Amino acid sequence: MKVFDEIESEVQSYARSFPRVFNKAQGEFLYDEDGKQYLDFLAGAGTLNYGHNNPVFKRKLLEYIQADGITHGLDLHTKAKREFLETFYEKILKPRNLDYVMQFTGPTGTNAVEAALKLARNIKGREHVIAFTNGFHGVSLGALAATGNSHHRGAAGVSLSGTFRMPYDGYLGDDIDTTAYLEKVLSDSSSGVDLPAAVIVETVQGEGGINVASFEWLRNLEVVCRRHDILLIIDDIQAGCGRTGTYFSFEEAGIKPDIVTLSKSLGGYGTPFAVVLIKPELDQWKPGEHNGTFRGNNFAFVTAKSAIDEYWSNNDFSEEIKRKGEYIAQRLATIVEKYGEGNFTTRGRGMFQGLNCINGNIAGKITHNAFQNGLIIETSGADDQIVKFLCPLVTSDENLKRGIDIVEQAIKEVCAKEDSIPGESDYFDNARMHA
Repeated sequence: MKVFDEIESEVQSYARSFPRVFNKAQGEFLYDEDGKQYLDFLAGAGTLNYGHNNPVFKRKLLEYIQADGITHGLDLHTKAKREFLETFYEKILKPRNLDYVMQFTGPTGTNAVEAALKLARNIKGREHVIAFTNGFHGVSLGALAATGNSHHRGAAGVSLSGTFRMPYDGYLGDDIDTTAYLEKVLSDSSSGVDLPAAVIVETVQGEGGINVASFEWLRNLEVVCRRHDILLIIDDIQAGCGRTGTYFSFEEAGIKPDIVTLSKSLGGYGTPFAVVLIKPELDQWKPGEHNGTFRGNNFAFVTAKSAIDEYWSNNDFSEEIKRKGEYIAQRLATIVEKYGEGNFTTRGRGMFQGLNCINGNIAGKITHNAFQNGLIIETSGADDQIVKFLCPLVTSDENLKRGIDIVEQAIKEVCAKEDSIPGESDYFDNARMHA
């Protein structure tokens, strides 16, 4: 570990939570240099929906490399790109009656968000966008301005402008429809909120704490956007590619966003890949107006096509995700009933689930205990108070049960320890008072 301490920047984060040197991965498992096996319920922060080294994708990628396929091609037309575009259109867009053109951006999600915001502002000729409390859209400056987390925003070193913040669904309580508030401020010329170019939103806020927008709220948001000539951008970078049970997380709400950003598991194999889906009439870019050296990863074209062919040619995989999601939700509900007493609550949709521990200290102790027992699982939320279940969608039923068993045992041990140390149980009481 010495070289990491001496040479790598202090900015590293996941390595602090999981201080091991890993050198092998397969399916839902990671292995460290000593050969110890870990169940991976982090999955590259949602990048490995199809598991590590998926054998189907690996075979296709090795064949492509062996045949001297194009590695880097800027935005040149390539066979790999053509086959991906054809597959995405025929098996993803067409069956869902979605009409989008695809822009290839730099390789990460924040690159896609930057492009989406830039395009929306250019189209509408307006500077501002609406973002939501607890939203996370990336850490480059434009995307960071739309991100709510103060830890990330504070690292910018400059003022972050161009964004108005609005309350997300449930932020002001379950009985308040915050889209009505948005409608009010947009309709009032004295509200201080200028007419924005776009609204950007996650249907499930991953880093923000597994906050789930209801389908009704999303539909109301779309209505507000249409009424005021505002573009609706769905950031589907973490919630998309099947995480909630459907390929796009907004499908079941019945909405049709103007712009969609995708990344993370889009490449299938963990290969860097990000795109912006744009309604054709909004594709008003001039040639080269937004570019990047690594826009369009040909390796990712190969594995992304393979992922769609293997898992999204019919509804079987979607139904499997929903079934597993129901199992996770039921298990977490049972854990809350058993250990909760007001200390824990559940949240989530599909295989995008979280256990709200109310207190970040407690959540951290639970995930640390789980790691000691062979499970990699992280926290999210404003205070890292959510234990976030983000396991590969292909995780077997046996290993899904095993991973949740480890979390339940961790909760049991942490709760017992907190109750046995004078003053420690106040964590729960104080957290409840301020929740």
